Amino acid sequence: MRKVLDTVDQRTKLVGENRLELLLFRISSTQLFAINVFKVKEVVKLPTINAFPGSNANIYGVANIRGASIPVINLREAIGYSPRPITEDSNLIITEYNRSVQAFLVGKVEHIINMTWSDIMPPPKTSGGHNYLTAITKIEQDGLTQLVSIIDVEKVLAEIIDYDVSLSDGVLDESLSGQLHGRKVLIVDDSSTARKQVRDTLSQLGIEIIEASDGLQALQMLQRWADSGKHVADELLMMITDAEMPEMDGYKLTAEVRADPRMAPLFITLNTSLSGSFNKAMVEKVGCNEFISKFQPDLLVGVVQDRLRTLL
Repeated sequence: MRKVLDTVDQRTKLVGENRLELLLFRISSTQLFAINVFKVKEVVKLPTINAFPGSNANIYGVANIRGASIPVINLREAIGYSPRPITEDSNLIITEYNRSVQAFLVGKVEHIINMTWSDIMPPPKTSGGHNYLTAITKIEQDGLTQLVSIIDVEKVLAEIIDYDVSLSDGVLDESLSGQLHGRKVLIVDDSSTARKQVRDTLSQLGIEIIEASDGLQALQMLQRWADSGKHVADELLMMITDAEMPEMDGYKLTAEVRADPRMAPLFITLNTSLSGSFNKAMVEKVGCNEFISKFQPDLLVGVVQDRLRTLL
């Protein structure tokens, strides 16, 4: 299975080109699911799993992978499917999100597909707000068009890990509290869970939050403002954007904003579960002002306060 991902380092060059690669897998016999390859460390056949008493119901246990103890999440049950016996086709997809490593127990792992973010669509609005999908796409396979459901991993993890939005002592600058109240921040993220985490954090500062669920939606909003004569950088204290989103990723969004003189001065922070030096390089390449790995309330508030100080 390792050969499926043996060129993962080369694949990272797709990020920033409005492209991505998806790892396809199954948790049922009839439906294809996917996650972004860039968040996958490796795929392994199901090893021995040790019980983890007292853990969340969706934690299947703990696996020892190359000397590291990694929690294993039963993805099928975590997203609401009925339990099913483990089979010989079962695999672990080991991922890194928000600076933590975890494995997802899935069924058969299929292959990797190369896509553009314009091929990735939000879930239908009629699916409601309680599904575990961040996007969908379609592929041609065996002469048939198949729907692929892209998992909202951040939502899955948020129901297992308690993300605390409280701030450490000394983080809030009381001298800025009156200046922050009523300031507007645009949050751009396809995960409703991720938007809520940022919203709940910044609401403690009295900030007014505007939300967009993908890069294209955000860009069109900003363009409408500019067309109506608004100065975007005056309207918003900053824009906080995810990297990976349907239709237009955060890198492309930033590049488009910087290319339009009416919007170019907007302060932009990349806030993503993708971590590492690669993202820092991409921040410089496309022109973001700051980069924060999710989910770090203290750092997020620090960036907002630092931005305000530059305007006073």
